[in-house]
Amino acid sequence: MAFDFSGQRAPKRISLTPMIDVVFLLLVFFMLAARFGADSEISLKAAGRDASGYQGAPRLVELRPGGITLNGTPVSREALVEALRPLMPAPDALVVLRARDGADVQGLVDVIEALQAGGITTLALAEAPE
Repeated sequence: MAFDFSGQRAPKRISLTPMIDVVFLLLVFFMLAARFGADSEISLKAAGRDASGYQGAPRLVELRPGGITLNGTPVSREALVEALRPLMPAPDALVVLRARDGADVQGLVDVIEALQAGGITTLALAEAPE
């Protein structure tokens, strides 16, 4: 049996088509999986021990797993803004928020968004005492 080594074989080229297909599929996947659009933000004031800027009636909104209270009086989320209006000396007056007894973060965010939708934008988040 004889082998013929005299003929030159053309070198095989690596095809780039499968790699281009994979890159294209990854690009499409990440484009569809990415979230486009503006993310909403919640702005809060730093609530320190200095309360010299606080004026007017108390405006303490407490969120508990059982509901929302305004200065200790139960109130619904829908009625919260209207209940706060008589207590506000100015439209930009500070409202203090406090989550208590294991209230969830999403509930707090919902209250903040409801207040901001009602035009109350100056909010301070207070830590609940233990």
